Amino acid sequence: MHLRDANKYRIDWMISFAAVVRHGGFSAAAKALYRSQSRVSTHVADLEQALGTQLFDRSVHPPQLTPEGRVLRRHFDEILRRLEALADVSAPSGSVGGEVRLGLYPSAAAYLFPQVVLRLQRTHPGISLVLHEAHNRDLDSALHHGEVDLTVRPTLPVIRTDKFVSSVLWREPLVAVFNRAHPFAAAAGVRLRQLADEPLIIMGASTEGGGRQSEPNLAFANAGLTPSVVFRAMQPQTMVSLVRHGLGVGMTNSLSMTTANIDGVSLVPVVDADCDRVVAMWWSADQPRSAASDAVREAILAVPPPQFSRNGGDRPVGVPAPARSPEQAGVPMMSAPGESAPQC
Repeated sequence: MHLRDANKYRIDWMISFAAVVRHGGFSAAAKALYRSQSRVSTHVADLEQALGTQLFDRSVHPPQLTPEGRVLRRHFDEILRRLEALADVSAPSGSVGGEVRLGLYPSAAAYLFPQVVLRLQRTHPGISLVLHEAHNRDLDSALHHGEVDLTVRPTLPVIRTDKFVSSVLWREPLVAVFNRAHPFAAAAGVRLRQLADEPLIIMGASTEGGGRQSEPNLAFANAGLTPSVVFRAMQPQTMVSLVRHGLGVGMTNSLSMTTANIDGVSLVPVVDADCDRVVAMWWSADQPRSAASDAVREAILAVPPPQFSRNGGDRPVGVPAPARSPEQAGVPMMSAPGESAPQC
């Protein structure tokens, strides 16, 4: 296509298309854009006519992207990101605005997102922060396809690409989750060899068929232990409920327990597991610089990392620690993907 033909494609068509994808339908897109639904529908129809292909399957609800729509979506997202970067450059000095999409896994979303939003409201009120909450692999896909601008996820499973850049945010210990009637419930700490003798409940999918890396799996493997895993939970509250009903002992990262109702269970640090969860912020190296994205990165780095109790007492897990810079914490500001993963 010659550049002289580019004027066939109007920017507001692409904006309407992107909104339908992001918000899951024409009606929701219209509300988000403060446009009528008929206008959004007309924009998408005009775009389809100009391209000579159908972008949405409208026979299902909500409408789904066609194969052609999925491919073109990435191009439109890239065009809109570059236009946003252009707007940042041309904005008045000191004024930063725009929409930034932040991907977070559930427990990090509960801890981090509200604090980032409140900080941005004070420092950059022109920035709109959009929450995209998902599990790790879905976050990787969203970042790869340009559906989010930044993600926060653990360094495990390892991201096997050199297209992502990361900055470590915090480390958190593994904890065992005991029923209050369990003999170890009041212990100051528990060891892996003790947990290996228990019916164990861990988070995540099965490790069969290639498996997934997780901190508990690697801790046991490197200690030469094979635990008896009786259940695999996908949500922290499910693990707590199983433990509360006496169906096993849980093992997970500390922050996940801050999102669950832990009545009836005790959290005990795993004292010999030198394999904490490492959580990092990630973005695409191919993404053009944006003042809005930079401001969100700075806001995330400014949030105090969670503080976790290792003494097995009643002090709640996940209490914010005093603010400190990454340099003070001994954490590199930038790291290649996977380099900061704990080799436990």
